[in-house]
Amino acid sequence: MRLTLRVWRQKNADADGAMSTYEVDGVSPDMSFLELLDTLNEDLVLRGEDPVAFDHDCREGICGACSLVIDGEAHGPERTTACQLHLRSFADGDTIDVEPWRAAAFPVVKDLVVDRSALDRIVQSGGYVTAPTGSAPEAHATPVPKPDADFAFEHAECIGCGACVAACPNGAAMLFTSAKVNHLGVLPQGAPERETRVLDMVARMDEEGFGGCTLAGECATACPKGIPLMSITSMNKEWLRAVRKAGRR
Repeated sequence: MRLTLRVWRQKNADADGAMSTYEVDGVSPDMSFLELLDTLNEDLVLRGEDPVAFDHDCREGICGACSLVIDGEAHGPERTTACQLHLRSFADGDTIDVEPWRAAAFPVVKDLVVDRSALDRIVQSGGYVTAPTGSAPEAHATPVPKPDADFAFEHAECIGCGACVAACPNGAAMLFTSAKVNHLGVLPQGAPERETRVLDMVARMDEEGFGGCTLAGECATACPKGIPLMSITSMNKEWLRAVRKAGRR
């Protein structure tokens, strides 16, 4: 395959960026998109040019580091992570635009790398449990109804990639935050912080400069792990419940 890449190049956070065009020839349709960027970087290094900076780690669709907007879509045309997107999703001779996440809360560090630490700070504000567990407890010591367990596992699948933010026309982080809130909210271990968790995490989300949610639904469409849009509704109910309870104290 021969592909033309239009890649966002930006030296640092303070520099102006622009799209640069590169031709990559001889790639296989079975290669992943990150392997395509590896091939491009090998050519750039051999020519004495600066390679394209991009985030990656596990390359197995688990860590969420591969944050790329490909042809205007978070992670590209398939509902998967960029590292699991294969070149068979494109046609020989295609021109592909590759950009970083676009959100006020995700400043560009260099080229395709953005600072997503705002998501970490949301988790730090309340995405934890304080109940002492000690050694591993007996599996049946704390019964959890299956609907609650299924609900928690569904939201625990969030890998924090930020695709929901990049896809949202408002740059909102509601789907990510709701996944973290809902994951712990229905479990007995998360009960002690149930109210403070949602209040603190939503407040931190607002402080980080994410946009407001208008339920456009693009977040759920782009999510590689299938976190449902109804997750936001569930968190909104939790937030209202916590506000009312706090007001009665």
